[in-house]
Amino acid sequence: MAKPQIVTGIDIGTDTIKILTVKKNPDTGEVQEVLFFDKVKSAGVQKGRVRNPVEVGKKIQELVVRAERKFDGQKLDEIYVNINGSKIEMIPSQETILVGRANGKVSAEDVERVNLQVQEKIGPVLTNKEILGVYPREWTLDDEGEIKNPIGLQGYKLKLDALVLACFFSDRESIDQALNVAGLGSSDGIIANPIADARVVLNQDLKELGVAVVNIGAGTSSVIIYQDGRLISSAVYPVGSSNITNDIAIGFKTEIEVAEKIKQQFGCCLSDCKGGLGKKIEFDLDSVFGVSLKDDNEDDEPIIKKKIEILGRQNGNKKVMAVKKEKLPKKNCFCFYERELKKIIEARVSEIFELIAQQINSSANSGLLPGGIIIVGGGAKLPGIVDVAKKEFNLPCRIGYAKDFSGLDKDPSYVTVCGLVIDELDEDEADSGKSGNGRIKGFFGKIGEIIGNLIP
Repeated sequence: MAKPQIVTGIDIGTDTIKILTVKKNPDTGEVQEVLFFDKVKSAGVQKGRVRNPVEVGKKIQELVVRAERKFDGQKLDEIYVNINGSKIEMIPSQETILVGRANGKVSAEDVERVNLQVQEKIGPVLTNKEILGVYPREWTLDDEGEIKNPIGLQGYKLKLDALVLACFFSDRESIDQALNVAGLGSSDGIIANPIADARVVLNQDLKELGVAVVNIGAGTSSVIIYQDGRLISSAVYPVGSSNITNDIAIGFKTEIEVAEKIKQQFGCCLSDCKGGLGKKIEFDLDSVFGVSLKDDNEDDEPIIKKKIEILGRQNGNKKVMAVKKEKLPKKNCFCFYERELKKIIEARVSEIFELIAQQINSSANSGLLPGGIIIVGGGAKLPGIVDVAKKEFNLPCRIGYAKDFSGLDKDPSYVTVCGLVIDELDEDEADSGKSGNGRIKGFFGKIGEIIGNLIP
């Protein structure tokens, strides 16, 4: 019986860094058990990009130590890490080759060769960039298009129309540096956030229908779009739920820490209050700063004494001074109106969805995606966000979860880290040019392939 495969994913986020270790079936790649999960507050990450590898590395090391302690000191072996930020891009490229075999049948080697040529063709525009993967959009064999898998078909000219996923070279380098600081060395793979999200919440049926996955994180928002079973577009924007926090801080003229707590406790996307300012909310500042802002000798309900003049007959219509006691607002409370908060949040969420809608409309056929919009990430937890999405996209919308991961299946912010430990199961996904189990064959295997190509 084959030994179980132990795989670890590390999600480096703007707000949080997460680690997940799972046990997988080595034959099917199916996740069998969640062995360990933990997270820490992030540091050294800005808008999804690693800016301070040393700080990030220390945070990762803290999580790794916890994980290895759980496994009695056993070192983590197979590790996959995410990459995020607006520098991630999909570059279209296409190339045509002549089929290599004498009998005209397309082989895995032909597919690998055209994959490489597609990458080489866009070399001039890849200055300071590194290729993460190639995603076929359409195969064409002798002018016959809409082919899903050309291997085994017979023809003369093989054409590949693909999207090349690339990242900024320094972003990849910063991740490697952070892993070295954490004592992990290099990773077994770097996976873009949108790709990881799609692995978790999509199946082939949804991809065939047409679907988009939207991730609203702390520092970025992203979208990945599938139609007719193919990845057709993806984009990452440098705006996320932290911008909502900033908007609240500016709108209410309060500290960032207070704004974040207000967003978490009272945040809602829909400004549905009719008339007036809606409910007035008193927010306890002690819950943010952990200390009372009152003086030690101050009463729980401070009062102010005001002198007022009263005309009374008993003193011959002379003015009599009396004292009236009034309560002062509590010094450790911040007051705001519910409707004003909702208006601030809805405005920013609508802006994010407008950016994503533009990407969908420019990529998908007529912008129609029967599979709808699946929203993941920490921003997906905002109440009312599905209703705002339906209004903006005019499509079915829902929240996505990592359903096959016990204990992590109720929080949409855990989707990305779960996607890092899932195999790409589609035969036409990235690096489809690799044959067999994806490993490049040895020297003698290559010699055999060359000879095989000459045999009719």
